[in-house]
Parts: sequence; structure tokens; C-alpha cells
Amino acid sequence: MTNETWGQIREGLISRVGRNNYTTWIEPLRLSQLEGGVALFEVPTPFFGDWVQRNYGDHIRNQLLTSGALVERLEFLVGTEAPRPAATASAERAASARPAVTAPAAPQTRSRAPQDDDLPGAPLDGRFTFESFVVGKPNELAHAAARRVAEGGPVTFNPLFLYGGVGLGKTHLMHAIAHELREQKPDLKVLYLSAEQFMYRFIQALRDKQVMDFKSLFRSVDVLMVDDVQFIAGKDSTQEEFFHTFNALVDQNKQIIISADRAPGEIKDLEDRIKSRLQCGLVVDLHPTDYELRLGILQQKAEFYRGQYGGLAISHGVLEFLAHRITTNVRVLEGALTRLYAFASLVGREITLELAQDCLADILRASDRKLSIEEIQRKVAEHYNIRLSDMIGPKRLRTIARPRQVAMYLSKQLTSRSLPEIGRRFGGRDHTTIMHGVRKIEELAALDSQLADDIQLLKRLLQG
Repeated sequence: MTNETWGQIREGLISRVGRNNYTTWIEPLRLSQLEGGVALFEVPTPFFGDWVQRNYGDHIRNQLLTSGALVERLEFLVGTEAPRPAATASAERAASARPAVTAPAAPQTRSRAPQDDDLPGAPLDGRFTFESFVVGKPNELAHAAARRVAEGGPVTFNPLFLYGGVGLGKTHLMHAIAHELREQKPDLKVLYLSAEQFMYRFIQALRDKQVMDFKSLFRSVDVLMVDDVQFIAGKDSTQEEFFHTFNALVDQNKQIIISADRAPGEIKDLEDRIKSRLQCGLVVDLHPTDYELRLGILQQKAEFYRGQYGGLAISHGVLEFLAHRITTNVRVLEGALTRLYAFASLVGREITLELAQDCLADILRASDRKLSIEEIQRKVAEHYNIRLSDMIGPKRLRTIARPRQVAMYLSKQLTSRSLPEIGRRFGGRDHTTIMHGVRKIEELAALDSQLADDIQLLKRLLQG
């Protein structure tokens, strides 16, 4: 395969990774060799190869396979004359070069500590903008709060804390805020990264004895955005540094935006002082999607694919069927539609309900009972107007204990989780406690028509 052919192939990645990410991370790649199922690429630095492998490796391999190349894995080698994009230079200086993605003989390099003018953030996905975010009742507050922060005006709530389950739009909103701020307020220093990257860079600074440079960098930003903050829980040194960074930025009236998969008070092994700090701003929950929001997302995605696939027809009722059946999360929903369009295009058929059922049989089966215990807890807490933290906490008041038992009962009925697993999700309770709660609700529901009605209503909400 020639580099000219590779150049044509890589341009097919633009729609998958976004124009900005393509220019920064894909365009500089040079295909050096393709033999024995291994695609060898020349890259400017070890860090560059490491980042591409972890973030875009699957996309590149799939594109190569689509072109007919037999590729089992990708390898990256630092080329002596490979281009060195300025956009990646600061990122390289803030992270170590890990040898796992280089050829065995490639030399390892030690990174320089980040300087004040370096902003080694994670790359932003060009697809994740406010324009592509579909707003519905479950996420309208989070969207409105994100929009307010993205205006870049005076800090009104600090931090903004977004939380919710997988695939509900947290990362999309984080990227959208960063895009908007960089476009509308280019003078602001906006740093977006994951909690894992924050921890990795802090550990590297400790190893290189350059902690003061690290502190200087992270305290110099105007807007700090940290995704998936639950990953620093239990990491004592990282939590300590995060706490001091947080305080320093708040004292300077700098904006902080955080995301996690659960509320601050529910993140196990997160220090109480950090929980308290995170709760002092605006904490917003992205609720599981409802039917109307899922349908809106599918309609937007189908409109995009209509242009991509030359007006490929989709029968009436297919999107409605998918919105009703696939309720797990938005990523699964969008992935199902992507597969459906790709399959229909390859076989040259119109997208009908029958084709959707055949093509997506495995996803539809998996979605039938993929309710999470966290979703059940959240829905029951909303129904009975109690805090989610009380649902899994130690309080035994009747107004809390009864909804907790209802959630235990529904978790046993609507998921395939074992009693010990359910117990762990309810604050580490013993399986016998879960068993007692389930039996109690079964007994009461037979006598109390109001409780029986509540359970039926909750089941319909959770399953449809």
C-alpha cells in the first residue's frame, strides 16, 4: 500500500474523529510498512504514537480493513524526519513517552516539565458541540448550565458539576463548553483533560522532581475542566494536589467544570473535603434519556447519514422502533443506527423494520434487560422525592427505608444482578438485608394497593 493510498484512506477518518483532531493527530502519520498483519507508522514523538494508539487506533485499523488491508495491529516508530506539529509539542512536554507503542529498539525519551505557556489538554472531538447536542427534558438543566458557563462571563457557580450514567452526554457537554470558550474567548486559557490524565501528569512531575512546574501550569489557567473525576478516588497524593489546585483557582475566581458518573457525595473513597468543595457549586444530574429525547437524537443522526450515504431511504417507524427498544444509553443507540446504515449500504437495501430487527438482533436482545441498579435507584428516589444519597445511606426513617426497599425489590425483579451485587450498590449492605427488603415489599404490595400501583408505575417508567 502506497502513502498516496494511505492518504486517501486517512481522509475517511475526518467524519469519525472531527476535523481538528484529524489535522492534529491523523494527518502527520506516515505509513512506513504493511506486512504480516502489522501496519507500521512513523510518528514525530513517542508521546504522539502513544496518544494515537489509545484514542484513534481502532478507527485507523477499521478504516484499513475496510480498504481491504489485512491488519491485525498497529505499531508506531519515531521517524527521524517525521513532521513535528506545533499543536502536539506542548502536549509531549507534559507527558512521558511510554515504550509500549514503540518498536523494541526505539529510544525512550524523558519529557520536559510543562511551562506556564503550555496547555497540554486532551484533544477535543469536533463532533461534540452545542449545535449537535439534542436537548430534552432529562438534560435541559445541564445544557442550560453548560451554555451559561460557555458564555465566559462572570463566574456565577463554581464549580459546575455534571454527573450521570454512561452515554448520557457529560463528555459531549464538556467538549461543547471548551469549543465555545476557545472560539468566543480566545484570550482565555482553557484546559480540558480527564482525571486520569491529571493524575498521570502529576505522577510524572513527582518522578521528574518538577512538581512546582506542574503547580504553576495548573494554577495559571482561566478555566479548568476535569472529566470523570471519580477516577482520582482512593489516590491520596493526587487528591491532595487536586484539592489544592481547586482551592487556588476558586480563590482567583477562575471557573472549574467537573464531570463524574455519580454525585459528589456518592463517590466512594473520595476525601470528604473534596466532596464538600465539589458540592459548593451547581451540581446537575443528567437523567437517563426518555423516548422523546432518544427519538430526537436518532432523527438528527439519520439526517446526517442521509447526506453521507447518498439519500439512503429509511422506512417510516424504524427510528421510533429503535427509540422504544434501545434505552440503555445514547452511545449504544447511535452505534445501532451507524451499523444499520452501514449494513444497508453494503447490501444495497432500503432500511426497513425487518432489516433493523435482523441487523440489530444482538443489540436488541441485550437492551431488553440492561437496566442498571443506579437508574432504578435514581427513578425511585425521584418518585418518592428523597435524595439519592439517602437511598444508599444508613438512615432508617420510614420515609427513606420504604423507598429503599422498593428500589431493592425492583433491582431484583428488573436486573440479573445477584443479591450480593445489589447489596454492594446499596451502600455495601449484606445480601440478607436485600432479601429481607424484597420479601417485605412483596408482602406489603399484596395488601397495599397504593404501593402496588407505585411499583407498576415505576416498572413502566423504567422499561419504556
